[in-house]
Amino acid sequence: MKIDAEITFRKLEIFMVFMEKGNIARTAEALGISGVSVHRALHTLEEGVRCPLFIHKGRNLVPLPAANTLLEHSKEAVALMVRGIAETRQTAGVGQGRLRIGTLYSLTLETVPRLIMGMKLRRPELEMDLTMGSNQMLLNMLEDGVLDAILISISESEIDRNRLEVLPLFQDDIFLAASSTFPLDTSKLADLREYHNEKFVSLAEGFATYNGFQEAFHIAGFEPEIVTRVNDIFSMISLVQAGVGLALMPGRMKKVYENSVQLLKLADPYQMQQSIAIVFARNREHDPNLLALAAEGRMYARSFIDTPNAPL
Repeated sequence: MKIDAEITFRKLEIFMVFMEKGNIARTAEALGISGVSVHRALHTLEEGVRCPLFIHKGRNLVPLPAANTLLEHSKEAVALMVRGIAETRQTAGVGQGRLRIGTLYSLTLETVPRLIMGMKLRRPELEMDLTMGSNQMLLNMLEDGVLDAILISISESEIDRNRLEVLPLFQDDIFLAASSTFPLDTSKLADLREYHNEKFVSLAEGFATYNGFQEAFHIAGFEPEIVTRVNDIFSMISLVQAGVGLALMPGRMKKVYENSVQLLKLADPYQMQQSIAIVFARNREHDPNLLALAAEGRMYARSFIDTPNAPL
């Protein structure tokens, strides 16, 4: 390219405003910058073009015919680039009328509906696509650009903080879950060693509670008899309700299933928490749709007053 590095779109913007205002002070006021910055931009732009654009008359800069020629082409170049950036953002799905959100199944009971309701008040024209899946699946889809933001458990995920922005929402304890008819001793915390003869149901690998499930029974010193592994938490709860087996379950499910499922807090050696957060690409942090989601997420995080769902 034959374009000098001193020629930038920002300098062209300052140059165009100066040509309109005809005065450094008025240009600085219009752009919210100092007069020194305006003068420096015009001087270095002149150096980059490698021909005189202005002459000094007293303390004023007076445009030469060359400046008018550059102005004409600058307007075309900036307008073309503005359109190009808009079309590029549209191709990438950034800042458009649709937001693609991924979430854990368990967060569709309360968290996701509240966030969506808040988002509709902030941006009523925005359409939201919802994808449910495991922690790992959602992370993969975010990294592939299939989703714009995800709600996952960051406590059990490898998060690259250099590339991903993380907005904490709340922490949730994990409980031992049993059917309402199971003889669960609720007078004490659940020591998993006492349940070594029981059958269990579990989420499949990649889900938020899978690694915690494995670690808890490793600490307990035995391999649980797993009747089946399922791909969503609602199927797991249905099996627990039916008495097929016990399970480890996040406390956020308690409100909905408290009449049909018993939840007992785990004893100290096995206690674990999930840290639930909104995650999106750091290079998308200025996307207006994601800014609205982040603002709603912060309001949601501040709304927690009760445990186990206490704010981070």
